[in-house]
Amino acid sequence: MDNVKASWWQTHRPSKRRLIQLYCAVLYNAQVKGFVTGRIYKGNTKAVCVPGFNCYSCPGAVGACPLGALQNALGHSGNRIGFYVFGILMLYGLMLGRSICGWLCPLGLIQELLHKIPTPKLKKSRVTRVLSYLKYVILVVFAAAIPMWYDIRHGLTVPGFCKYICPAGTLEGAIGLLSNPNNMSLFSMLGILFTRKFTIMLIIGLACVFCYRSFCRFLCPLGAIYGLFNRFCLVGVRVDEDRCNGCGACVRNCGMDVRHVGDHECIHCSKCMNSCAQKAISLKAGGAVFKAPAGTMSAEEENQHKKIRRIAWGIALAVLCFALVWFNFLDPSVRVKTATETGPEPVMTEQAEIPIGYDVGMQLEDFTITCLDGTEFHLADTRGKIVFINLWATYCTPCVQELPHFDALYREHEGDIAMLAVHSSIVTDEPDEFLADKGWGIPFALDSEDDELWGIVNGSSTLPQTIVLDRNGVVIYNQKGSVTAEMLAALYAQASGA
Repeated sequence: MDNVKASWWQTHRPSKRRLIQLYCAVLYNAQVKGFVTGRIYKGNTKAVCVPGFNCYSCPGAVGACPLGALQNALGHSGNRIGFYVFGILMLYGLMLGRSICGWLCPLGLIQELLHKIPTPKLKKSRVTRVLSYLKYVILVVFAAAIPMWYDIRHGLTVPGFCKYICPAGTLEGAIGLLSNPNNMSLFSMLGILFTRKFTIMLIIGLACVFCYRSFCRFLCPLGAIYGLFNRFCLVGVRVDEDRCNGCGACVRNCGMDVRHVGDHECIHCSKCMNSCAQKAISLKAGGAVFKAPAGTMSAEEENQHKKIRRIAWGIALAVLCFALVWFNFLDPSVRVKTATETGPEPVMTEQAEIPIGYDVGMQLEDFTITCLDGTEFHLADTRGKIVFINLWATYCTPCVQELPHFDALYREHEGDIAMLAVHSSIVTDEPDEFLADKGWGIPFALDSEDDELWGIVNGSSTLPQTIVLDRNGVVIYNQKGSVTAEMLAALYAQASGA
C-alpha cells in the first residue's frame, strides 16, 4: 500500500516550475483580504509592475500589470512619456525574457491547468505557427495604436487590450469583484462590453483545453514584448552545441511554436530537457546553472545545488509570509480602510435628527479638502446649495467623458451649485497636468493617500461615482457608474424640489 501511495505521489506531485507559478500567483495577489471585502488594494506597491500578467483590478492584486501600465503610458503620451514603464519592461525583458511566461505568470498557470483536462489535443502545425504572429498584431493595434489614437484624437485614456480583449481582466478583475456580495450594486453597470469580454474569456479558456497555452501563443501582447528580448535575456534555456546532434526532438516535443530552442516563442520552461537524449539543454543565468539534465553534474555540484535551492526556497517562503501579513494586517492603507469598510457608524445630527452617513437620506459627514488650485472646499460652507461630488481618475475613460457634463451644469447654475471632482489617490498621471488645457471650471482635488474622502462617501476603486446632496446636505444620490447630461439635470431638479 505504501508503495502504491509513493508511486501515485511520484506521478502526480507538482514540479518545481509548477510550485513557482503557484507561488507567484499568490505573491502577486497577496491581499487575500480583498477577496473577502471586495475592495481593490490601493497602497504604494500598486505603482510597481509585477513581471507577469495579473490584472490590476483583481481584489487581491498588490501590484500593477505591466501591459496595463504600458497602455496607460501610451494613452498619456501627449502629456509625458512613461519612462518608468518602458524601463521596467526592458529590465524584465533583458533579465528574464519569456522565462516570465513559463515560470512567473499566473495566466500561464491557468492555461496549463486547463490543458490538463483530458480531451483530444490539437497538435501544433504550420497553421499554429502562423497564428503565433497574431499577438504582435494585437500588440501594435490594441496595446499601442488604440491608446495613442484616443489620447491624440480625444484626450482620453483607453487601454484597448484591457477594454476589448483581456481575459485576465474579466476573470480576475470583473468576476473577482462581482462574485463578492459587497459589490452587488456593480451588476447594474454591466453592459454589452462585459458580455463580449466574458464571451471572449470563455472562448479562450475553451481553446486552452484543446490547444496548449492558446492565449500565450496567439494573443498575449506581453509575451510578444518579452519574446523580443529572448535572444539577449540573461535567464533562459541554453543548448550545448558540443553535445547537440541536431535530432530536433526538443522542437518536436515542445508545446510552443518554436523553430529552435530559445527563439522568440520559447517560454524557457525547460521541458525540452526531458526529451533531449544527448543531455545538451540546461536552464542557465549567464554562466550559473539553474537546472541541468540528470547525470551532467558531479555529486559535489548536486549537493551544492540542493543547498542553494533550500536556501532560496526558505527566503522565498519568508518573503511570501511577510507579504501576506503586511498586505492583510500591517499596511497602513489596509488598516485605515478597515474602519471605513462597513461605513461610518450612524450618528444623529443635533438639528434634524438625521443620521450621518453616505446612504440616501443620510447627511454626509463634514470634510475639508484642499483643491489643486490651492483653495479649500469645506462642505459645511455649502449649506443652501446643491452639492455634486464626482469621484474620477485620469485613467478612467468614462470619468473623463462625463466631466464636460458636470462642467456645463456647474456653469449653467453657477452660484446655486457647489461642485467638487476628486481624483483617486492612485495617481498614474498628474491630474493638474492632465487638466491644464481642459478649461473646466469645476474645483478639482486629489484624495489623500489614506482615502479620507473615499471613506466618507463610500468610494471604491470602481469609477466614476457621483454623490448629490440637497440644500440641507442630505444625500439624494450616491451611485457608481457614468451619468449623462440629462441625468445630471434631473438630479439637480430633484435636489431643488422641482
